[in-house]
Amino acid sequence: MNKRCVVTGLGAITPLGSTVEQFWNNLAAGVSGIDYITRFDTSNQKVKIAGEVKDFDPTQYVERKELKRSDLFSIYAVSAATQAFYDSELDKAEIDASRFGTIVGSGIGGLTSIEQNIEKMVDKGPAKVSPFYIPMAITNMAAGNVALRFGAKGLCSCVVTACASGNNCIGEAFRNIKHGYLDVCIAGGTEASITPSGVAGFSNLTALSTEEDPKKACRPFDKNRNGFVMGEGAGILILEELEHAKARGAHIYAEIVGYGTTCDAYHITAPTPDGEGAANAMKLAMQEAGITPEDVSYINAHGTSTHQNDSAETLAIHRAMGEAASSIPVSSTKSMTGHLLGATGAVEAIACVEAICHSLIPPTINYEEPDEECDLDYVPNQARACELRYVLSNSLGFGGHNAVLCLKKWEEE
Repeated sequence: MNKRCVVTGLGAITPLGSTVEQFWNNLAAGVSGIDYITRFDTSNQKVKIAGEVKDFDPTQYVERKELKRSDLFSIYAVSAATQAFYDSELDKAEIDASRFGTIVGSGIGGLTSIEQNIEKMVDKGPAKVSPFYIPMAITNMAAGNVALRFGAKGLCSCVVTACASGNNCIGEAFRNIKHGYLDVCIAGGTEASITPSGVAGFSNLTALSTEEDPKKACRPFDKNRNGFVMGEGAGILILEELEHAKARGAHIYAEIVGYGTTCDAYHITAPTPDGEGAANAMKLAMQEAGITPEDVSYINAHGTSTHQNDSAETLAIHRAMGEAASSIPVSSTKSMTGHLLGATGAVEAIACVEAICHSLIPPTINYEEPDEECDLDYVPNQARACELRYVLSNSLGFGGHNAVLCLKKWEEE
């Protein structure tokens, strides 16, 4: 018999704030977290803006000696996981550790550590490479460090599917709970790729916005969009089997009821123009949830602000939703956070949970000029009060990866 999977804890480190409350309040207010890059000298870079995490004190969550042994992407993950764990009010002593899992992904992993150690080797020789270089750099170590922090001895995994990583991690955690393998799972994504090579690489790929005004740079679905803006941070959710959560009197935020994942098998970076892969992922998520397009209250779009993504995703929504597409509100919270790559799905899942709980759809900011290729209701510039029952959250990644979650308002049946 299938189990039900609920969300009982949330943690977020984002360009809009380093707590879930700050993040949500700024989303709801339509605040942009995008600004000029401060972490390194951008004088020789084509792109000088990003969504950096600001006013974040990692010593609240990680001991100083561990900070020196951990890459920033892993620090973000442990910090957000700590928030989520304590928000859930779980007690480690009362959890069966063998049924306590961790699935935390990242699109790129420890890019800061990779850059720094390669520079040391080139400038000063191999002896100067840190002995912690490899465990700082490898992508699975965010999940490993989170599991170590909380004594989670069940499944520990890291899904790496570029910008779909966060959604895939949550979806796989949902399935492990649904099919009875886990009671509790720490799930989400993390990224810290705002580095000289990270910005240069995406910039030279012509994927990033060339807008000079940071507050207007990310404009999903707007006719004048010209690329995405890099962001960073982490989003972590505590997923729990329903009866396990009820037995301890847990606060339940929402329920996860569907998950769809597909591949375009089309191009290494571009989505299939007709949106077929993303549409099929949405259909699979709805099918598992047992709902029709008419039941969907809101779609949190991938909405990167690139020409190809936004037009293809619009077509995908039309293909998946049929005649209902025109009446479903769709917004891109990336307009405020930038694109958090492997963390984006997890952070946007938190945005969806908060939207359900507050009956409020966050807006797509910077939407000024409609595009004939993008003809949906994008909730322009101002949040909208609306009762939400079923919400879809889309994440689409390089390599043709598509991952869609279906979340439901918590209702005890």
